[in-house]
Order: sequence, then C-alpha cells, then structure tokens
Amino acid sequence: MRVIFAGTPAVAVPALAAVAASRHDLVAVVTRPDAPAGRGRGLSRSPVGEWADEHGVEVLTPARPREPEFLDRLRELAPDCVPVVAYGALVPPAALEIPRFGWINLHFSLLPAWRGAAPVQHAVLHGDELTGASVFQLEQGLDTGPVFGTLTDEIHPGDTSGDLLDRLAESGAGLLVAVLDAIADGTARAEPQPADGVSLAPKLTVEDARVRWTDPAFAVDRRIRACTPAPGAWTTFRGERVKLGPVVAAADGPDLKPGELLVEKTRVLAGTATVPVRLGEVRAAGKRAMPATDWARGVRVSTGEEFA
Repeated sequence: MRVIFAGTPAVAVPALAAVAASRHDLVAVVTRPDAPAGRGRGLSRSPVGEWADEHGVEVLTPARPREPEFLDRLRELAPDCVPVVAYGALVPPAALEIPRFGWINLHFSLLPAWRGAAPVQHAVLHGDELTGASVFQLEQGLDTGPVFGTLTDEIHPGDTSGDLLDRLAESGAGLLVAVLDAIADGTARAEPQPADGVSLAPKLTVEDARVRWTDPAFAVDRRIRACTPAPGAWTTFRGERVKLGPVVAAADGPDLKPGELLVEKTRVLAGTATVPVRLGEVRAAGKRAMPATDWARGVRVSTGEEFA
C-alpha cells in the first residue's frame, strides 16, 4: 500500500521507521510545523520531520490539517492509508476521507481506557498494573474508533512515564505494521470499543505536576513517576521551584510532617501523609540535576525545613 505517516514527537519515530522498513511504500510524512525550541528559541524540526529529512521523505507541515493546500497535496499523493502516532492535531473529515482505508491510530492504552493526550501518564498516576497499545480507526470522536488490535505491557513498580512510553513505542511499532499488513491482505477486522471502561487522559499540566506532600507516600511516588520526564514533577524550597526525580518510600524512616526534610548521611527524606520518601535527583532552577544528598549539602538544609 501507499502510506503517509502522521506523527510528531520522538515516541512516534520507532513506528515511522518500522513502517518505512515494511513492505508498504512510504510516500510522505505529516508532522506539526517547526516550533521554537531551546534557549535561543530558534525554529526546530519535529523528531518525525528530522527523520524524514534524513531519509529523503517528503515532509508536510500544515498549520491545520484542514488547509486546502494540504488537502490538495494529500489527494495528489493518493495514499491508501495514513498510520498515525501522536500527531498532535485534530484531523478533519475532509482529510479522513481521502485515503481508501482511512487513518489508523496507534494509541498507548488499552482502549477504551485512557482516551486522550496522556494515556501513559494517567496509567502511572492512577496506579494501573497493566497497560498496552491499541491500533484503531481514526474518526471524529476522541479515540473512539473501532480497534484492529492490541498488545499488553505490565507497569513495573519503578516505571516512569518515559520508561513505559519507550517500551510501548517499540512494541507498538510492530503492532502498527501488522495491522497495515492485515489491511492490505484484506484480513483486518476492527471491533467496536465497549461502552464500559471508558476513562479520559487529558494532558498533564504544570500544576498537575506539583507534588502534594499531604498525599500518602504511594501517591507521591506515582505522581512523580507519571510526570517524569514531562512535564516534570516539582515542589518549592525556600520559595523557589525545584524539580524532583523518582522517589522511594522509606518504611524505616522516622515520622515527618508532610514536606518536612531530614538529611541523613546517605539519604534525604521528605515527609508525606504516611511514611517518608527517599529523594532521588533534585534539580534547582537553572542548575543541573544532582543526587539529593549533593543538593542538600549544597543548600545546607536546616533541621525542620520543608518542601511546600
């Protein structure tokens, strides 16, 4: 089949590479427009766009997929199918109707669970033990289309969202190609999503990433892992924001007030509503990330000081 791949972030690149290496003919990619990045705020190509540039594949960057010029080019390229991974824009009916087999989306959850922009982050935040990926027919609803196939993955106790996304990006790439093969062979069957078990996964905001020290230790742990690497879990110390890496519950720790810090020889503890947690990495504003013990020595944490 002739395919056009739609995607934007690095997590989409394994699927793009797998599609390019498959039996199908990759004729172009669609990605979000170049955007300011870095301290200089210069325009930067998306990871999907960079991959396409390096491999001599045409790149389409419509500001909105409903633009007439984009729709005309899509018709000229005449794709049979458009596989999608984290494209980042709503696809209008006019574009959905162009490919013979429509657009198929690789989504990192077991639909209908966690429909939306941040399925992996919400799975970690809510303590799910099992997640996976689904390939479904894209339609106007939010991740509501019939599902061609799924795979599952266990969420390990120490997994961050980044860890889990990396695994699902690799395994999901194989699932996406298998569905493309089945569509081409005429053996693909899409099943409607069940009405029960629907949950929503909106993008996590910076405020969502603020650690709530009045939560129990397990919830503090989940929030930090869910927000790692983005948007980045944070708290404040002496009125300034600091980012935190994953923590570990310290059942042997002393009783501490929520947010209260205790510096020991080999670890730094922070109080929660239950047992304290042992801090991992800490990154103050404008500084590099460092082990919590090094940070605590550098700022000279005093007895009774707290995160807020």
